[in-house]
Amino acid sequence: MNRRKFLSQSALASAGLLAAPSLFANSMEAKIKSFGFQVYTLRDVIYKDMEGTLSTMKKAGYDYAEFFDFAEGKLLQKPVKEAKAIINKTKIKPRSIHVMTGAMAPEQKGTILNDWQMSVDAAAELGAEYLICAYLMDFERETIDQYKALAEKFNEAGEACKKAGIQFCYHNHDFEFQKIDGQLPYDILLKETDPDLMKMELDIYWAKYINVDPIKLFQADKGRYPLWHVKDLSAKQDRLMTEVGNGTIDWAEIFSHANDAGMKGFFVEQDRNFATDSVSSLQTSINYLKKLKY
Repeated sequence: MNRRKFLSQSALASAGLLAAPSLFANSMEAKIKSFGFQVYTLRDVIYKDMEGTLSTMKKAGYDYAEFFDFAEGKLLQKPVKEAKAIINKTKIKPRSIHVMTGAMAPEQKGTILNDWQMSVDAAAELGAEYLICAYLMDFERETIDQYKALAEKFNEAGEACKKAGIQFCYHNHDFEFQKIDGQLPYDILLKETDPDLMKMELDIYWAKYINVDPIKLFQADKGRYPLWHVKDLSAKQDRLMTEVGNGTIDWAEIFSHANDAGMKGFFVEQDRNFATDSVSSLQTSINYLKKLKY
C-alpha cells in the first residue's frame, strides 16, 4: 500500500466511513421536505369546518394544499376573500386549485369555457401557483376531435394563466390512456398543447391502475410534470386506491425520478376507500412519506 492510499483510507476510517459504508450510503439518500394534500379528500368535513380541518392537516405535517370547488368567485362555496383569510390563518399554502371546463354547467362563470379570467384573477388573489383542469365529463371526450378542440381551449387558458404568473396544468384519470380510433387521448393532449402553457399533473395511481409507467412518461417529456397526485394502489383484486405505503407502488423509485419529471410539489389524495376516515387517511399517508428515503 503506498503512502497516499494509506492516508486516504486512514482519513475515511477516522470518519467512520470505511468501517461503516452503509451509513455513508444512507447519508446520501434524499427525504421529502415538504408535503401537500388535495382538499377533495376531505370533502366530507371541509365544508363543516374549513379552519379546523386545515389546522388539523397543518398539525399532521402538511405545508400546502390543492383546493377544488372553485368558480363564480368562490372557493369551497365561500367568497374568495373569506376563504383566503381562513387559509392564511391556518398557514396552509394554497399552491394549486382544481377547476372544471364548465361543459356540464355552461351558465357557470369562472370555468375554462366561460369567463375564465374570473378564476385566474381569483387564483392570483389567493396566491395560487397552479390552476388545473381536474376532469372531463363523458360527453366531452368521446372523440379525438373533441380532445383536439379541448387542447386549443387549454392553450388559451394557459396563456391567460401565464399573464397572471400562474401555470395551467391538466390532471389525468385512466380514460386518457384508452385508445380512441387507434390514438391515445393523452398523446393528443401532450402534442396539441404548448408545453410552456400547459404542464401535466400526473395522478400516479391512475397511471399505475391502467398499467402506464410514470417514469417512462417523465423521461419522455422531461420537465413537463411539475405536480403529482400521490395515492397508492391496493394489492387486492379490486385494485382500489389506498393510503400511501399500504399498496403496491414503489414510491422510492417514483420519487427518485422527481428531477426527470420537473416535480415542484405533490398532493396526497384519496378519493374513497378509507381504512377509517378521510382525516386519518391523510395522516397515515404522510406518516409513511415522512420516513421515505429515495
